[in-house]
Amino acid sequence: MEADGEIVITTHYNPDGDALGSSLALGRYLKKKGKNVSIIIPNDFPDFLRWMPGQEDAIIYFHHSHRADVLLANASVIFCLDYNAIPRVNLFKEQLFAASAKKILIDHHIQPEAHFDYMLSVVETSSTAELVYDFIRAMGDEHLIDVETGVCLYVGLMTDTGSFSYSCNYPHTYEVLAELVRRGVDTEQIHRLVYDTYSENRMRLLGFCLSERMTVMPEFATAYIWLSKTDMERFHFQPGDSEGVVNYALSIKGISFAAFFTEKSDRVRISFRSKGNFSVNSFAREHFEGGGHRNASGGDSFLSLSDTIEKFSGLLPRYKQELNQAASQSTILKM
Repeated sequence: MEADGEIVITTHYNPDGDALGSSLALGRYLKKKGKNVSIIIPNDFPDFLRWMPGQEDAIIYFHHSHRADVLLANASVIFCLDYNAIPRVNLFKEQLFAASAKKILIDHHIQPEAHFDYMLSVVETSSTAELVYDFIRAMGDEHLIDVETGVCLYVGLMTDTGSFSYSCNYPHTYEVLAELVRRGVDTEQIHRLVYDTYSENRMRLLGFCLSERMTVMPEFATAYIWLSKTDMERFHFQPGDSEGVVNYALSIKGISFAAFFTEKSDRVRISFRSKGNFSVNSFAREHFEGGGHRNASGGDSFLSLSDTIEKFSGLLPRYKQELNQAASQSTILKM
């Protein structure tokens, strides 16, 4: 970190609020340290994050691959944020594997792969943004966290916990949050910028998902939603338009497991959510080439959309007891 040289910050494909927020915050901090820093993001991020400080300087690999390839090849240090395996960057995974730079992982997903030189890997935390805060503090540079850096960190904390409704039952998370507020972060305004700026098409898509594309299976405490490519074309789908849709299925009383299937050109992308002790991470890893967190994970299927849903539904009977137990426990206040 004290040596001269180019530093590159990378994050995962289809970047969310934590991926972008942690990357922008770390980049701003390193620039304050006098470092030459570039941020490479695989593809476009959602419109509801386009107000974030510094986002205009991020290099989108999909649009500027040659420039990004040169930076990766010449970097002395590459930070890998919010992903636990290099293939998660998708578009430039080969370039990242081949890069001679020291690779530093900062991430909160389970079971990180061994392709990194240094790792700050903590599962019991809210977000990668929280770990970036801890990293800056461990470097003795907490005083360099200004309002703009704090805003980026807060976006990561807020979005990766569903506005502090899951994966946030850690005292330290709220200590970090309190410190960001002390530094001038306006949490109410950030919430409005992220969650109250949806397009009309996005809202109509949400209504369509709930009224026409949701199936509830109470015998398995499960609900799922699906969208075809035709559906997305109808509503002029943009990156981020499906953000949080799966949580509506999970919010139904008596439901402990929810899935959201999105038809892509080469696969079906699946988002899994759960309540209680039912691990969607294990489910996604075993059946859909995915993973993530206990209660929030993703996966892929290379079957057709209908065959993917049929496969998913066919798996539920073997988990019936576990799912119903999780549903019953979710209605009890634990003391």
